Amino acid sequence: MKPGDDLNDCRLRDRAVAAARGDEAFDLLVKGATLLDAVTGEQRKADIGITGPMIASVHESGKRDDAGAVIEAEGLFATPGLIDMHMHVESSMVTPATYAQAVVPRGVTTVVWDPHEFANVHGLEGVRWALEAVRDLPLRVIMLAPSCVPAAPGLELSGADFSSDDLAELLAMPGIGGIAEVMNMQGVIDRDPRMSGILQAGLASGKLICGHARGLTGADLNAFATAGIGSDHELTCADDLMEKLRAGFTIELRGSHDHLLPEIVERLNKLGHLPSTLTLCTDDVFPDDLHNAGGLDDVVRRLVRYGMPPEWAVRAATLNASHRLQRPDLGLVAPGRRADIVLFSDLSAFEAEVVIADGTCVSRAGKLLSPPASHDVSPLRGSVKAAPLVADDFRVASGGNKVRVATIDRPRFTRWGEAETSVENGFIVPPEGSTLVSVIHRHGKAPPKPRTGYLREWGEWRGAFCTTVSHDSHNVTVFGGNEEDMALTANWVIDAGGGMAVASRGELLATLALPLSGLVSDASLAEVAGEFQAIRKAMEKVVDWQPPYLVFKACFGATLACNAGPHQTDMGIADTARPQVLETPVLDILE
Repeated sequence: MKPGDDLNDCRLRDRAVAAARGDEAFDLLVKGATLLDAVTGEQRKADIGITGPMIASVHESGKRDDAGAVIEAEGLFATPGLIDMHMHVESSMVTPATYAQAVVPRGVTTVVWDPHEFANVHGLEGVRWALEAVRDLPLRVIMLAPSCVPAAPGLELSGADFSSDDLAELLAMPGIGGIAEVMNMQGVIDRDPRMSGILQAGLASGKLICGHARGLTGADLNAFATAGIGSDHELTCADDLMEKLRAGFTIELRGSHDHLLPEIVERLNKLGHLPSTLTLCTDDVFPDDLHNAGGLDDVVRRLVRYGMPPEWAVRAATLNASHRLQRPDLGLVAPGRRADIVLFSDLSAFEAEVVIADGTCVSRAGKLLSPPASHDVSPLRGSVKAAPLVADDFRVASGGNKVRVATIDRPRFTRWGEAETSVENGFIVPPEGSTLVSVIHRHGKAPPKPRTGYLREWGEWRGAFCTTVSHDSHNVTVFGGNEEDMALTANWVIDAGGGMAVASRGELLATLALPLSGLVSDASLAEVAGEFQAIRKAMEKVVDWQPPYLVFKACFGATLACNAGPHQTDMGIADTARPQVLETPVLDILE
């Protein structure tokens, strides 16, 4: 059965048509709401009659009252259920059931999940686990097949290595809706056989092929689109948005880069209409943000606050998304469509009072009426395969007395640099003003030995931070101003089976255990959010952040080797523009 085909059951249609005619009562009637029409942008009074999972009638308010159950919605705004077009459950560091419990009461009824974090740790079994874990949730999850495991082949090692045959196997599964963000941009542009095979598997399936086109422009952007990729969420500015819209991409405008949203809203308002190919997504939402602010509802709320008309924001999050997904049953409150409906108290705060999913009221006043079923998490344990470390493991050995070393300059938009420094007792003295970064392979496919490099323009670190949430191979990654604190944090994380730790002057300041895949906890969202917030506060004691690029979030993407420029990985310093990984930062021994 194709997604959405359940609405085509003849008996359901018979009942719904009869209810629409008035010959049969509705199962559920929403009375007195102000409907925000996702097509016309109108706000009008209407009652909504529901039969099973289907909307049977949208009609004049007060015209009918024959229904098995009634929801009084006077003073509330009715919209379609929100659709998050690109996200990773793992980024919220909780299980899928806990994630659903957080977002459904806020009006999110559908998410498009790329489980490539689980895939990079567990391979195909990680994706299969994710499919099973969402089967009985009140949240509709459209799962995508991770396209880049690892994200940068030959430049890093993760827990698996997906071939085109693996992608074809995943795409044949009924629960898989397409290929997730294609991150190996250079491989796509160069028509690398591996990436071409993966894209061909997607094209042959007839399913979505989603992209990650950060920094691409001109001929490279054209080549990326021509390869068969249809979407992007990696915007860098308003001009980037316009170029990608003109190139035909569906834009998944993400809330995780808030600093870009005001200028993007301004450009869209100047354009004078909302492009039908603009949708919304969260991408990554940390647990404290999810707990305190929400998911896609928070993105909608912020866009309206920055000046986007509410009807545009709702249309982007509903109807436009359904068009991209080729799901005509979703994204619209209209007869014959799926009864995914949210009743909001107003169109600025977007606080959901009632959430209806598949024709059933699943949430009231911000609480699920029935908690989602949990799923066995035991297959996700024991994923950190590394031994305890000492301070010298984080030092770079070298001969001579003076050396020239490579540095990784600037957070996020990295570039190569060089520095001269001395050697003492056989180890390099870190260049002045640099921050140490070490990546330790933890998947059992290579020795778990730290590979250390030097970051510049990362501030002055007064301690260390270790994390196994490190996109996208999720190896053990440690940042620090001294090797002793780096060893302290790394050993805590390794012993915990994954997670995060902050230390300064030989003392652990904050810790967060993520024993499931080194990415997720099975604790409550409130508990995980509290511990993660403590990590954030502890980090403020270790380094002075300089927004928008030198921010806490930069620590989680510093090893994303598929992006342009040098990045530290478990193999050394990698760059997609260079064929060889620099195993050690030593370039020359000068004396």
